[in-house]
Amino acid sequence: MSKLTTEAYVQGVLAGDRMILARAITLVESNAPRHFEQAQKVLAQLLPHTGQSIRVGITGVPGAGKSTLIETLGLKLVRSGHKVAVLAVDPTSSITKGSILGDKTRMEMLTREENAFVRPSPTGGMLGGVARKTRESILVCEAAGYDVILVETVGTGQSEIAVRSMVDFFLLLLVPGAGDELQGIKKGVVEIADAILINKADGENKIGAEAARTEYNRALHYLTPATEGWRPRAYTASALEGSGIDKIWSVIESFREKMRESGAWQARRGAQLEDWLHTVIAEQLRQDFYNQPAVQDALPELETAVRQGTLPPTAAALQLLQIYRESSPK
Repeated sequence: MSKLTTEAYVQGVLAGDRMILARAITLVESNAPRHFEQAQKVLAQLLPHTGQSIRVGITGVPGAGKSTLIETLGLKLVRSGHKVAVLAVDPTSSITKGSILGDKTRMEMLTREENAFVRPSPTGGMLGGVARKTRESILVCEAAGYDVILVETVGTGQSEIAVRSMVDFFLLLLVPGAGDELQGIKKGVVEIADAILINKADGENKIGAEAARTEYNRALHYLTPATEGWRPRAYTASALEGSGIDKIWSVIESFREKMRESGAWQARRGAQLEDWLHTVIAEQLRQDFYNQPAVQDALPELETAVRQGTLPPTAAALQLLQIYRESSPK
């Protein structure tokens, strides 16, 4: 495949060309230094065309039906005139370093829609179950005209806070009858949700789903809301049957309207950009640190000493940082 110019990427994305959009996301996701520079140029030109979407993070316990919900919601939205981008972040195995979901095909109906774009992406082992470049991917999709961005995450516990830092609305998906889920999903995840959706509320599960909804509404009453001026609530739905989907979307729209009126929407977006700045600084510093030849030379011996218990980790870290400082260009 021939290499595209920066202009070709920019014009292709702005024209809504899904093939070039996919290639642009591959470019911004790349860890290769030669791609990084071009990716930044592409993003700089696309930036004025971003920010107009609503960004929704969706997480939940394994088996909660995230993909089914996203497909049902996505189909409803595209058929009512929206352009929907789904950034589905697959978990990366810490053992094989490969994507656990592999080639498993999901959201088949949604991927066939002209006004939908579905992009699976391995997390690269990053805390939070979010691909390192998810923020950049969101901007590229917005520049391509997608007005609803759905970010599906792996449901890895409190690390989902990473998702909270890049979306407007955070939806936690649960299923009825799964025991004490407040323990199973960690209280911290409930605390950052703007709404809880009890999925699979169909057939014999209906009664259990209503009971779970009541229980979570009671629990939410005692928690500090994740978004100031908004009281999160629990709802029920069946992604399989399509019931409750209109309701949860109306909740998300009402959230956007209320937050824009109060100024909280703009404040959150500004805080997220600041968070992004510090994330990139931390990432680049970490990369520079481990790429420093003097650090690479000293690291194996110090790691061995730490493993054997002959040197405290703190002392080893301080030694390495000293080596890094002394080796860095003045």
